[in-house]
Amino acid sequence: MNKKYLVGLTGGIGSGKSTVASAFKRLGVKVVDADQAARAVVEPESEALKKIINHFKDEQLLVDGQLNRAALREIVFNHPEHKTWLENLLHPLIGDWISMKLEQPSSSPYIILESPLLFETDQYKKVDTSLLVDLSPELQIKRASGRDGVSHQQIQSIMDSQMSRQQKISLAGYIFDNSIEIETIDQKVLDLHLEFEYLASSK
Repeated sequence: MNKKYLVGLTGGIGSGKSTVASAFKRLGVKVVDADQAARAVVEPESEALKKIINHFKDEQLLVDGQLNRAALREIVFNHPEHKTWLENLLHPLIGDWISMKLEQPSSSPYIILESPLLFETDQYKKVDTSLLVDLSPELQIKRASGRDGVSHQQIQSIMDSQMSRQQKISLAGYIFDNSIEIETIDQKVLDLHLEFEYLASSK
């Protein structure tokens, strides 16, 4: 049985990637979320969580048995060697979780892999095409800081640590300009949905 046509959906912090993904879901499209995978592989009592706590020797990384992702993010953001160790541990596990979800039966005409790090990891190798939710850096900072209640400087630091906007634009198969009014998103997603349906049927 041939695998279904797979669209990679990505975008930087505050770009509105999740809003676009939700619009596709309302059209009956199956969406596999890499962020959900990242949470699933470090659930309480998981081997990965035990290895993380053992490696960092910091019980403050646990809150009620759950991984304190914000505290861990702070550590790896300031220590590249820890970031590399963590990625080597988690990326294969996340990849396996995503593969398992992609292989589950679905009536969806195609599948979307929603991932903020689509191009930064080998996840892009899985997809047939990619859709980048794009926004100017100024709007990204404004929307992300308003949503998360963090400073513009913190958002800028996160953006600086990720692949540049221009690099992502050069790699993307489709660009979704999300500077538009939110009321127009559904129509724009519908147009893309019809395009992806056609590509899936032609595969």
